[in-house]
Amino acid sequence: MQTNLTRREFLKTGGAVLATTSLTSTHLIAADPAPRKRNIKKAIMYATVGMKGTVLEKFKAVREAGFEGVEPMSHMNQDEVVKAFEETGLKAASCCCATHWDKPVSDPDPKVREEGLEGLKQALRDARRYGASSVLFVPAVVSKQVSYADAYQRSQAEIRKALPLAEELGVKIAIENVWNHFLLSPLEAARYVDEFNSPWVGWHFDVGNVITYGWPEQWIHILGKRIQKLHIKEFSREKANKEGLWKGFDVEYLKGDDNWPSVMKALDDIGYEGWGIAEQGGAGSPEGLKKLAGEMDRIFAS
Repeated sequence: MQTNLTRREFLKTGGAVLATTSLTSTHLIAADPAPRKRNIKKAIMYATVGMKGTVLEKFKAVREAGFEGVEPMSHMNQDEVVKAFEETGLKAASCCCATHWDKPVSDPDPKVREEGLEGLKQALRDARRYGASSVLFVPAVVSKQVSYADAYQRSQAEIRKALPLAEELGVKIAIENVWNHFLLSPLEAARYVDEFNSPWVGWHFDVGNVITYGWPEQWIHILGKRIQKLHIKEFSREKANKEGLWKGFDVEYLKGDDNWPSVMKALDDIGYEGWGIAEQGGAGSPEGLKKLAGEMDRIFAS
């Protein structure tokens, strides 16, 4: 399968981007008289909540800190998670597939791909039970053993097998940009989603993950309505350069290189409304959770 954009495809996509950029520039000329009220709800990724305790105890701490939702992992005890949602009043912002790293659907082994597909299907079922409208899914992992072209073809082929279930359940598959050496530009990311030609495939945009090789606001303008959910994450280029790439994430909200006013402006431009989900260090105590919630309020108001 050919994975490069043809000249015609590139010009078509590029034309849409230029049109968006033109509209954005026009909007910037006439400044808004007052800050726009944004309909972005605060949630947190369950896997980042480092406190000890049961699912319910963690949910209660999240609620008390001021969050409105949680992104649970798939393959948890459904009844326990449902009970925690019901008792706290929190909502399911998303459901993160728990198998996509260990059993990627891009793997050369057909058995691993089959297990990865079943993991995605279970994530869709979990999301339906919890009331989440989408599943966060890492589509492929490129490595020395797995070529970019093979990862592209295999992942699309396996994801297509899950589309009938996604439609039946009413849950979207939201592809996330992560450090998997795959879908490294917003134009390619948009193309990858569009090639499914299905309303059941979209994008789960992680703000912090793109900073090491791009600018989040550019991704947002290009992905546009494909964006289903947001991961709100900070990143510092300075720390990454001095201490190692992964250390770039070891920075508090509002102290890294996320240009949050530009990010929020881009989200305004595409009309984004929905969940902003924290995937950030510091959620190991009630005080840490409250600090994250307050910082997210500042981010969403910037």
